[in-house]
Amino acid sequence: MKRILAVDYGRRRVGIAVSDSLGITAQSLPALLVKSMRDSIDQIQRLTKEYDLEEIVIGLPLDMHGKHGKMAEEVKRFGVSVNEATGLDVRYFDERFTSVQAESAMHMMGEKTGKKKAKIDSLSAVFLLQSYLEFKTIKNG
Repeated sequence: MKRILAVDYGRRRVGIAVSDSLGITAQSLPALLVKSMRDSIDQIQRLTKEYDLEEIVIGLPLDMHGKHGKMAEEVKRFGVSVNEATGLDVRYFDERFTSVQAESAMHMMGEKTGKKKAKIDSLSAVFLLQSYLEFKTIKNG
């Protein structure tokens, strides 16, 4: 089975995680430091060549009521561009609470979160991907 790449999109940092080849677990990759949306797409395109990917899941930032805001629309434009650049299927998955989960996990490990935004973004991508993998298992199971 090919791998799935998870993307926690941000204008300055992009959290990244990749599944194992069986599609069971998610591992974090270093967050991408980016200068623009184009830079993000270029770096993701490089990752698609490094890993044997079948799809990309991008966290969709919804508000507390599940509605799309301005950032969700930007993420969708980003996703369309990623699809065009990579040729891979792009899926969107609710990312609400992934940052909170990441910060909580870091606190539980005794790590301070203040200056570790890149690590929070990468962990957020892990939680996003793990949730997506579990969703796919339930949906297909």
